[in-house]
Amino acid sequence: MGKQGRKRLFSYALFLAALFQCRFLAFAILDPLDFLALQLIRKSMNDLPGSSFFASWDFTSDPCNFTGVYCESDKVIALNLGDPRAGFPGLTGRLDTAIGKLPALTEFSLVPGRVFGSLPMSISRLENLRVLAITRNFISGDIPASLGRLRRLKTLDLSYNRLTGKIPRSIGTLPELTNVLLCHNNLSGSVPPFLSQALTRLDLKRNALTGSLPNSFSPSLQFLSLSWNQLTGPVDSVVSRLDQLSFLDLSFNRFTGPIPDRIFSFPLTNLHLQRNSFYGPVQPGDQVKISTVDLSHNMLSGRISPMFSTVQNLYLNHNRFTGQVPDSLVDRLLSASLQTLYLQHNFLTGIGINPTAEIPQSTSLCIQYNCMVPPVQTPCPLKFETQKTRPTSLCHEWKG
Repeated sequence: MGKQGRKRLFSYALFLAALFQCRFLAFAILDPLDFLALQLIRKSMNDLPGSSFFASWDFTSDPCNFTGVYCESDKVIALNLGDPRAGFPGLTGRLDTAIGKLPALTEFSLVPGRVFGSLPMSISRLENLRVLAITRNFISGDIPASLGRLRRLKTLDLSYNRLTGKIPRSIGTLPELTNVLLCHNNLSGSVPPFLSQALTRLDLKRNALTGSLPNSFSPSLQFLSLSWNQLTGPVDSVVSRLDQLSFLDLSFNRFTGPIPDRIFSFPLTNLHLQRNSFYGPVQPGDQVKISTVDLSHNMLSGRISPMFSTVQNLYLNHNRFTGQVPDSLVDRLLSASLQTLYLQHNFLTGIGINPTAEIPQSTSLCIQYNCMVPPVQTPCPLKFETQKTRPTSLCHEWKG
């Protein structure tokens, strides 16, 4: 081999050495314990057909470049498993306990898929965790009470899984919680007190929760959904303090007592109190600016307040309201400002609509089965009484 050949060979050797050194340094970037934890997490999960999320997880390269892995210095600080784009298939497998061996982790999320098994207790070791979001999978078992150790946690989203047991009271003590989403599970027991003064969203709908509401919700709440449970008791003392609410849904429960008038002055866009046992009159103190108000299927009584005329969708059906329908509601309906007005199955005695009046096609009016003959015939929901009016005998018996 000539002098030029030896030079070329030496240069190539230097290149290989440099390449090896770079590859070695790539491994050295990440803490070995974090590296091992990622390997174990990868072994416990796979892509569903059509997903290629793990294609970049080649452990001969730098794990900090893996899809969904975010590092700071030599530590993993965020782990987002699965392709977050809508409609993309998720992952399958189990959550490995190795998740608890990423001590710097501040965010852990898992996209919708078919991951099953219980929540690893080791998650409770992640003292820096701020976001825990594992939604729309098949996670089962109890919520570990030890999650109460995550004192920096801000968002807890375990919605749309198969969790059972009670909501640990320890979770309610977390001081920095802003979002709690545990809806669409099989959770039972009572709603624990939530003490965080930063809490803005609490969604516990579609579980099997029982008992009365704790009197300790933070006034900072803006979104509260407890629908489709088995909750009981009055709500006026609890709800009256939540004057920052923009959305409230207590429907499909067993709540009783009066509806606090003050609630109609809150900055709500949607108020859903249907399918409970609320009773008594409803008399807002001022014009109601809530877009949708559903008070149907309760035991509310008295006259309908004209203050509801500024609502766009008003459901008062299946109650015990009496008297004349306010003219202001009729005027708004005929001008199409009031889009939905359901008054069926009450004890109303009159409504000021001319039989020749044209009801705007964009509106929906139902006034069947009251103590009057409907002056106009309008289409009602499919499931309504076949009788147009309530029998006279029932109207005389009802003193409302």
